[in-house]
Amino acid sequence: MSETHLSTQKFADFPLHKEVHQALNEAGFEFCTPIQALSLPILLEKKDIAGQAQTGTGKTLAFLVATFNHLLSTPIPAERQLNQPRAIIMAPTRELAIQIAKDANLLAKHTGLKVGIVYGGEGYEVQRKVLDKGVDILIGTTGRIIDYVRQGVINVSCIQAVVLDEADRMFDLGFIKDIRFLFRRMPDAKSRLNMLFSATLSMKVQELAYDHMNEPEKVEIAPNEKTSKNIKEEIFYPSMEEKMPLLLSLLEEDWPEKAIVFSNTKHSCEKVWSWLEGDGHRAGLLTGDVPQKKRLRILEQFTKGDIDILVATDVAARGLHISDVSHVYNYDLPDDCEDYVHRIGRTGRAGQKGVSVSFACEEYALNLPAIESYIQHSIPVTSYDSDALLDDIPPPVRIHRKPSTHTRNTRDRSSGRPQGGQRNGPRRHDKTRRHS
Repeated sequence: MSETHLSTQKFADFPLHKEVHQALNEAGFEFCTPIQALSLPILLEKKDIAGQAQTGTGKTLAFLVATFNHLLSTPIPAERQLNQPRAIIMAPTRELAIQIAKDANLLAKHTGLKVGIVYGGEGYEVQRKVLDKGVDILIGTTGRIIDYVRQGVINVSCIQAVVLDEADRMFDLGFIKDIRFLFRRMPDAKSRLNMLFSATLSMKVQELAYDHMNEPEKVEIAPNEKTSKNIKEEIFYPSMEEKMPLLLSLLEEDWPEKAIVFSNTKHSCEKVWSWLEGDGHRAGLLTGDVPQKKRLRILEQFTKGDIDILVATDVAARGLHISDVSHVYNYDLPDDCEDYVHRIGRTGRAGQKGVSVSFACEEYALNLPAIESYIQHSIPVTSYDSDALLDDIPPPVRIHRKPSTHTRNTRDRSSGRPQGGQRNGPRRHDKTRRHS
């Protein structure tokens, strides 16, 4: 069993429908993660669960397998109409809904069940046309789902399975009234399979579960471990003047395949992005005011590898589910302890190794004690040689400058440098080495 298999439990050991088994096999899923191994035995007995698990633990596949299997095992209501989905999966953000839908389509190949996705910001009529044809499993954000419910485009009175994903984020974003609105229009909780997943099972999340579910069983994964053991954490103490040179030097040294740089404000993110672009990195910028179409395009480029580094605020990054992120850089330590956990949880997912690098600068160093208290361990401190930081850094680009036809943004990994510009020859990978 390779290190990416987090338990010895196999999907083949569960009494799933053959169509679900076939889809799992074709997608390459053999072993379960702990949340899957604990959740599926309960769900396959048609019992509700409230699961505590961080992102990257495999919870999406757990509730998708249970949902597909439940619909295949349960007769279709005789009174069901074309505009009545049989299952509904609610997510706090568009990006999370899109990722869930991608995973759901993998399982839908052999089942004959139709998957539909709805979310705000774009495509209202396009999404409506899909719904008009009928869907079995509806995935989406609560606001757009409610819009269609109120207009009679969809009716939730024949729902047989419900999933509420990242319930804690639902509270953070103020969506709980919407969720209760939808629950009140569904069949009684005892007549459907109910699943709730959250990074934390706070009292308000548990209250929501017990109000709208049928005596859910609580499933927890390593509740005392806020951060994954697969993530190597380290922290630097740079001066304000050395933060940017240190970041650029570490990026040159680490040469991450896919990295996310977090900063606390929109202005700071724009500054970081400008320096990265000026230094020849293929970087994308995600802040709260980035238009939805541009946001989705940037995420697609990052997923496909056309962009190597994503610079983001916490708000803009909520709900991001991108695989194979090798490094997370906290350019600023977050003000919220939970945001630290959410940030570094973007890497080291599903058994893979990840690296988290944080900067405790003069402005945000006071956030560190609370973060370390929350995660229940100290973050190893790493020193560096100031004289070894890059000193041939070009100026940042202007934030509103139109894309150039210049090849400055194409990184040539064979030479260890960006292409174009006036600087030739490899950078000093060895001299910026950390000193633990």
